[in-house]
Amino acid sequence: MVTTGAWPEHQGMEAFLVSIGTVALAEMGDRTQLLSLVLAARYRRPWPILAGILLATLVNHAAAAWVGIAVGRLLTPAILDGIVGLSMIAMAIWTLRPDSLDETASVSTRGAFVATTICFFIAEIGDKTQIATIALAAGYSSLATVVAGSTSGMLAANVPVVFLGHGFANRLPMQIIHYGAAALFATVGSLFLVRAAIGF
Repeated sequence: MVTTGAWPEHQGMEAFLVSIGTVALAEMGDRTQLLSLVLAARYRRPWPILAGILLATLVNHAAAAWVGIAVGRLLTPAILDGIVGLSMIAMAIWTLRPDSLDETASVSTRGAFVATTICFFIAEIGDKTQIATIALAAGYSSLATVVAGSTSGMLAANVPVVFLGHGFANRLPMQIIHYGAAALFATVGSLFLVRAAIGF
């Protein structure tokens, strides 16, 4: 979590693993995952689509993590832990609400890579995975580790969808996944709240 001085290796691994887990689970059934299905069906070119997802996610989540760290530096560790904890609890509740994608929304006629990069970046603005990245970066105060984890989580959730399409998505127990994601967010949030209480 937030540290002063050297960044312990075990905390770096914790930040990376928590970022992967929370983002991968939160992305299941999320509007950006639904967008991946639309793009895969339209272009049928998985590698340019995945490259676009990677680029859009890196840029979006790097900006989100930078905001999280900048805000985190303005607060005391206890207050920061409390805010991050409450944010994670809110994310748990948000995760239980299924997302939908406006089917009338137009997808760019540009190439698969450009269209994916633009559409994915825009769709990710204000999305729960972006908000989670802000909160995680604020809590762990490590931009590179959190972005690496959140981007890996995003790819882990979207690679099978891009390659296997609706057949893969329809076989997933989405309700169970949403409950699992909510439980993970609630657990992480509770840990931060405990740290906040100890800090106070």
